Amino acid sequence: MSVVQSVDNVALLPAYLAAGTAVLVLLADLLVARARVTLATAAIGAAVTALGATLVGAGGERRTFCVGPDCSYVFGGRAALVAVVVALLTLGVLALSGPLLRAGQSPAGEYCFLLACSMTGGVVLGAAGDLITLIVALETLTLPLYVLVGLRRDSLASAEAAVTFFVVSVVATTLTLLGAALLYAATGGLHLGRIGAILADRADLLDLPLTTAAVALVVLGLAFKVAAVPFHAWAPAAYDGAPLPVAAYLSTASKLGGVVALLAVVQHALPADVTGLVLALLAVLTMTVGNLVALRQRRTVRLLAWSSVAQAGYILAPLGALALAAGRTADARTAAYAAAVAYAVFFVVLELAAFAAVVALRPAGADGGTVDDLRGAARRHPWRAAALGLALIGLAGLPPGLAGLFAKVTVVRSLLDGGAGWLAVVVAVNAVIGLAYYLRLTAALWAAPAEGPAVPVGAAAATPGVGSGGVPAVAPVRARTVGVVLAVATAAALVLGFAPQLVLDVAAR
Repeated sequence: MSVVQSVDNVALLPAYLAAGTAVLVLLADLLVARARVTLATAAIGAAVTALGATLVGAGGERRTFCVGPDCSYVFGGRAALVAVVVALLTLGVLALSGPLLRAGQSPAGEYCFLLACSMTGGVVLGAAGDLITLIVALETLTLPLYVLVGLRRDSLASAEAAVTFFVVSVVATTLTLLGAALLYAATGGLHLGRIGAILADRADLLDLPLTTAAVALVVLGLAFKVAAVPFHAWAPAAYDGAPLPVAAYLSTASKLGGVVALLAVVQHALPADVTGLVLALLAVLTMTVGNLVALRQRRTVRLLAWSSVAQAGYILAPLGALALAAGRTADARTAAYAAAVAYAVFFVVLELAAFAAVVALRPAGADGGTVDDLRGAARRHPWRAAALGLALIGLAGLPPGLAGLFAKVTVVRSLLDGGAGWLAVVVAVNAVIGLAYYLRLTAALWAAPAEGPAVPVGAAAATPGVGSGGVPAVAPVRARTVGVVLAVATAAALVLGFAPQLVLDVAAR
C-alpha cells in the first residue's frame, strides 16, 4: 500500500477561502487601518467561503489526504452544509458587530481576524476524517473565542467570562486528547472509519478498561464543547460576559461545531451500544436542567444561554436511541444522525435571529440587560419585537415558528423509530416546561412598560456618555446591517419551516 497521500485542491477550496479571509483581514487592517474596510473584507470573505462550499458540495463527495481507503478529509453533503452554515453565521455576526466596532469598544482588526480564524476551524471540522484533524479543527474553532469573549474593553464581567471559558475549555481539550491517545493505543488507528471497523471486528477490545476509558474521555470531552450537563457551567457566564455578537456566535457556530465533532466520532468511530446510553443520560440531564434553571433567569442573555443548554439536550436526544437494539438498525441510525444535524441547523438559525433581535432592541454597545428592560418593546419597535417573538416561539416549538416545530417533530419521530419512546416522552415534557420562559419573555415584549424612568429601547441612555448597564453610550443611530441580519435570519427561519425535508435530506448524506 502506498503511503503517498493524494491532494484534492478542489475539496480543500472552502478551507483555502476561509483561511485566506483571515490573511486578507490582517493585511487590510495593516495597510488601510479603517474599521469599515476591515469589516467589509471579513464579510466578503465569509460570503465567498459559503459560496465556495456550496459549489464544491454540489459536485458530490470528494476525498483528500488519503492512505489506501482511509482519508483525513472527506467533503460531502453534510460537510458542505456545516461549512455553509458556519460561514453564514460568521457573516451574520460580523454584521451584528458593526455598532460595537464603530464605537471603538473592540479593535476591528483583531476582532475580524479572530472570527475568520474560528470560521476556518468550523469549515474544516465538518470534513474531518481522523482524530487529529477533528481535534485541531475543533480547537481552531474554539481558541479565538477565548479572546473574543474578553475583548470588550473596560468590562470586568467580560474578563471573568473569558477566564472561565478558557479554563473549562482547556480541561475539555485535555480530556479529549487523552481519550484520543488511549483510543489510538487500543486500536492502532487514527482515522474514524478505521477505528470503527477495528472495534466492530474485535469485540474483545471493548472489554479492555483502556478502551472503556478512551471512549468515556472522548465523549465527555466533547460534551464540554456542546455545553451538555454536567459540563455546562461555563456557558451562562461566558454568554453573559461576552459582547452580544460574540455571545450569538458562541451559542450558534461554537455549539454547532461541538455537535458535529461529537456526531463524527459517534457515527464513525465509537461503538453505538456503548455511547448510546451515555448520550441518552446526557440528553435527559441537559434538557431538564437547562429548562428548569432557565425558568429562574431574569437577565436576557442568561435566559438564552440556559435555553441553549436545554436545546443541546434536544440535539443529543436522537443519539440516545442508539442505546437500544431497535435504534441501531441502519435506517434508525441514519434517521438519528440526520435528526441531530437538522435540529442543530434549525436551532442555530432561530438562535441567531433571537440574538439579532436583542441587539436591535438594546442600546448600541450595551449588554443584553434584563427581561424587564425589554418590557413594552413592541410598543416602540413592533417589527423588531415581532422578530424576537417569532424566534422565541420557534425555539419553543410552537406555530407559526414552523422551523422549531418541525425540528422537535423530527427528534421525536427519530426516537420513536428507534424504539426509545421513553426518551420521546422526556423530550415532550421538557418542551412543555420550556414554553413557560419562552412565552414569558415573549409576553414581556407586549406588556406595559415598567413604572419609573426607562431608557428607550434601541436608543442611547439619557445620561451623557453612559448607556444601559453602565456601558459607554454611542450615537443612537442603529446600523442598517443589524436590521438586515435580523430580516435575513427571520426569513431563513420561515423558509426552513416550510422546507424541513430539504435540510433532513442534506443532513442524511
